[in-house]
This record gives sequence, C-alpha cells and structure tokens, in this order.
Amino acid sequence: MSMILVLYTLNLIDRSSVSNARLQGFEKDLHLRGQQYATTLSILYVGYIIMQVPGNLFLHWLERPAVFIPSCMIVWGTISVLTGITTNYTGAVVARFFLGFAEAPFFPGAVFLVSGWYKLDEVALRIALVSCGSCLSSAFGSLFASAILHGMQDKLDQAAWRWLFYIEGGITILVAICAMFILPDFPHNTRWLTPEERALAISRLAENGYGKVDELGKRTTMQGLWDAVSDWKVWWFAVAIMFQLVGQSFFIYFPTLCATLGYDTTVTLLLCAPPWVFAGMVAFALTWYSDKKQRRYKYFVVSNALAALGFIMSISTMNKAVRYISLFLMTQVLAGSLVLWGWISNTFIREPAKRAVAIALINALGQIGNVVGSYVWPSNWGPTYRYSYVVCFAALVVSTAMFGGMYLYLRHLNEQIERNERDAKDVKELRDPIGFRYVV
Repeated sequence: MSMILVLYTLNLIDRSSVSNARLQGFEKDLHLRGQQYATTLSILYVGYIIMQVPGNLFLHWLERPAVFIPSCMIVWGTISVLTGITTNYTGAVVARFFLGFAEAPFFPGAVFLVSGWYKLDEVALRIALVSCGSCLSSAFGSLFASAILHGMQDKLDQAAWRWLFYIEGGITILVAICAMFILPDFPHNTRWLTPEERALAISRLAENGYGKVDELGKRTTMQGLWDAVSDWKVWWFAVAIMFQLVGQSFFIYFPTLCATLGYDTTVTLLLCAPPWVFAGMVAFALTWYSDKKQRRYKYFVVSNALAALGFIMSISTMNKAVRYISLFLMTQVLAGSLVLWGWISNTFIREPAKRAVAIALINALGQIGNVVGSYVWPSNWGPTYRYSYVVCFAALVVSTAMFGGMYLYLRHLNEQIERNERDAKDVKELRDPIGFRYVV
C-alpha cells in the first residue's frame, strides 16, 4: 500500500507541475495566449481518456501490475522531463497529450489492484490510503515546487520552471525502477507470497461472494469488456463522475486560486499545502467510518455539501480570511470522491474482468469533466472567479442527484435479493451468493 501511495503522489505531482510552473513564467516563456493555457491543461485528459480502458484490459490479461504500472511510470517520467525543454505552445500540447496517454493506466489499475486484495468493508479506506497521494502531491508538491522555483532560477541558464519538470520527472523514473521489485501482483500470482499467505488472501475474498463468479478464468478479458459496456450502471456512474469532476475542476487551478489572496509566488505555494493536509485528514476519517458502517452515498453527500458551502463563501466575498477558509471546505470534497470510488469498486466486486473494464471506463469517460473543467476558470473571470464557482456548484448538484438515483436503485436490488433468499426452496436457485448485498 505504501508503495502505491508513493507512486500516486508522483503521478499527480508530474501532472500538476504545469500549474505550479504557471506562477513562474511558464505562460510567458512559451508565449501562450487566450485559451492556450487551458488547452494545455485539457489535452492531457484526451490522452488519458483514450488509454484508460485498453490499459486496464491489458492489465487484466497480463496479471502483472508489478511490471505494468512501473513501466507506465517510467514513460510518463521521461515525458515530464522532456516537457522542460519545450519552447512553444505546440511542444507543450504534444508533451501534455502523451503525458496523459502514459499516465492513463495508473489510477484505474491501482484501484483494480487494491480491489483484488481487500474485502467489501476494507476497500474504501484502502483506496483512500492510495489516493491520499492526491493530498500529498497537492500539499508537499507545492512545497517542493516552491523550493525549486525559488532556488533554481537561471541555474545553467535554465528557467526555474524547466528545472521543476527535470527534477520531478527524474525522481519519478528512479522510484518506478524501485517499484518493479516491491509492488505485488494479485493474490494468486504474487511470487513472494508463501502458500499459506496465498490461501489466506484468496479465502478472505471468497467470503464476499467472489467464489461464485470471481474464479480465475471464469470470464475472459473480452467477455469482461462486453459485460461492462452492456451494463447501464457503468454508463450512469460515468456520466455522474463527469459532472463530479467538473465540480472539482478547481483542483487543477488551485495555485491560481491561492494567488488571488495577493501574496508572492513562494507564499502562495506555501498556502496551498494546509488545505490539502486537512483534506487528507478528512478523507481518512470519512472512508474509515464509511467502511465501518458499510455506507457510501450518505457520506458522499455530506462531503459535497461542505464543498458547495465553500463555493458559496468564495462567491460572496473577497475577504482573504473567508476565501482561504473556503479553500479548506472545497478541498475536502476529495474525501467524498474516495468514498465514491470505494462504492464503484464494491458495485462490481464479484467479476474481475468486468470490474477492470468498468473502473477504467467510468474513470475515462469521467475525465471529460476534467476537459470541460479546464475551461471553467478563464483569467477574465478572475480574481473573483464567481462564475466559475457557480458552474462548479451546479455540477455538484447534478452529480449528487445522479448518484442518489443509483443509491435508490441498488437499495431496491438489495431488497429483491433478500426476498429471493427468503422465498427460495433451494440454494442453487439463487443467482447471488447467500448474504451478498450491494454496499449503498
């Protein structure tokens, strides 16, 4: 788990480097105009969308995440380094597109890997532990960027923002090489497990109903693809995630929002850290409690409501203290998102091939929200960004309503499963394992 956390942290640091570089001359040096910076951000998600499903399909077929994930990481680390030598808009767009292409398999692959090791009542917290890399990258990535941007200007006649890409990309490559020897595969094929440990890992998963459908080789990779694309729940989740990510689009503009407080680059990047540390603390608490209570939607709603309150506060005033407090309320929406991914993984828990495609497809189509969100924060709407906050508020309302519909449907299915168990004369007549329920 700790290694996946480190990898995810570096994944998001490399992705968000451009946001930090913007504060130290990235736009000026590359002569970006109008919406070109927004396009530089959004093009990453085009590559990201294209490669998500193929990446998880390949991972399910290969069954070697310890090889596949670090290999992708080496590629994106190299691309991150090369971003530092770009001299114009075209070069930046090409680098960002291929960065998204290389990064795409990581998050759905990590969620698929985690869901292949942990039970229903353990998944959300483990995904939170992995995704805590988001908080670490936003908090300590900003601190690290502050040090580089402050101390590396004109070293070897290179701008400080170029050193940001060189150093962060280089660290990613080194860590990826180490990860190949540390990451596990799946319970049935991790080479360094003893026979007793392997048997225990597999038997734990059987308790959650894996045994009936989740046997190795039960469904092929292509059958899993068909199972996923023919299930309307996958598409519903995908569209809802898309609206959720529009509502969370302030993530990629967070340094810019901190800059509206009126401080210099170094102080601005330092101010970025505390809200994300707070978000990490809330994420641990919320996902732990969600796993304990085996409830997802209600905790997700609470998180979205607090984020909406943060948007309202920022819309209402330019007071520095109030706006900074609002950033704390906004960033904790990450906690609700982690609960959400635990819910999605639980919903498709019994079929690994389908789960691999479903997670990737939902995340891929959801990234359309990030593409749209990249254009929600134009400079001419600043420094108040009131219209941007209104768009984010509306998007969260839509996503909360859509997930509410799924909550009601899955609760209805649970009632139906319970009736079938009660009325069945023979266990063999049951479609679902005894005791199985969707987590809602």
